[in-house]
Amino acid sequence: MLTSIKSVGSHVPSGILTNADLEKMVETSDTWIRERTGIVERRIAAVDESATDLAAEAARDALAIAGLRPEDTDLIVCSTSTPDSMFPSVASRVQDRLGAHGPAFDVQAACTGFLYAISVADRFVSGGEARQAVVIGSETLTKIVNFKDRGTCVVFGDGAGAVVLGPGSGSAGIKSCVLGSDGSGGDLIYVAPGADGPEGRGRPEIRMDGRRVFRFATEILAQATLQALEKANVRLEDVKLIVPHQANARIIEAAAKRLGVGADVMVNDIANYGNTSTASIPLALKDSLAAGRLKRGDHLVLVGFGAGLTWGACVIEWEGAPVRVAA
Repeated sequence: MLTSIKSVGSHVPSGILTNADLEKMVETSDTWIRERTGIVERRIAAVDESATDLAAEAARDALAIAGLRPEDTDLIVCSTSTPDSMFPSVASRVQDRLGAHGPAFDVQAACTGFLYAISVADRFVSGGEARQAVVIGSETLTKIVNFKDRGTCVVFGDGAGAVVLGPGSGSAGIKSCVLGSDGSGGDLIYVAPGADGPEGRGRPEIRMDGRRVFRFATEILAQATLQALEKANVRLEDVKLIVPHQANARIIEAAAKRLGVGADVMVNDIANYGNTSTASIPLALKDSLAAGRLKRGDHLVLVGFGAGLTWGACVIEWEGAPVRVAA
């Protein structure tokens, strides 16, 4: 029995930080940001708005779209790099808010986390241990960004996306998942204490070697996509959509060129969200559904990379999940 995506939900904060706003905060320009990243604006969580707040709303959205009762959820897996606290997990907090049951836990694989979470939940559903699982990616990355570092502050945004998983019908569902990690590249993207606090140790902040990340990302997105397709026995030319982690428009374009696919296949949804890490794939997937880019029986690939270094890809035959377009 295959595991199918029954619906896709999302939630983003109401706060918006534009490129024009950033021009007043750091030495940069709207033109520079657009050319280097493809980003126009990003959502910013309020001071009192947490990863759990965003995750719970995204989960409720996905369940409502599917027409399912939150209390019937029997598994929650949440991916986040910005939890409210070390423990309890964001997933456990969301479980309490939904009135759900069964296991609830977080996974941490940075920007690849949503795919790791999908793969874990797939094991539960395909093995018959869960009938209604919710997988969430939720981030409040702007809380760990140094807004004096133009290499990172122009890139990251906040948001959450979620999918409901359940038993598939017919041939529809998750046909393969491949995951990988190479810890020797851990210094390319990491979080370290800032230098503006007592004894030089301020709040945590993201550090990134943009050039090395670019080289790694363009190669691994193509490689993981092809590996997952081979495992699923699906041809690249039969793929309707590839939904990559939305890290940078130039990375997405370079990966598309390496695979030999056009913009009609490779989804680029970064302009209005920025890089939301583990939330970016479900956010882009929901927008693709709203745009009518998928129909029942289509094959799609979800693919990502992140700190660790980590990477992953899933091949899915689309069941035809319902769509609700935001007002």
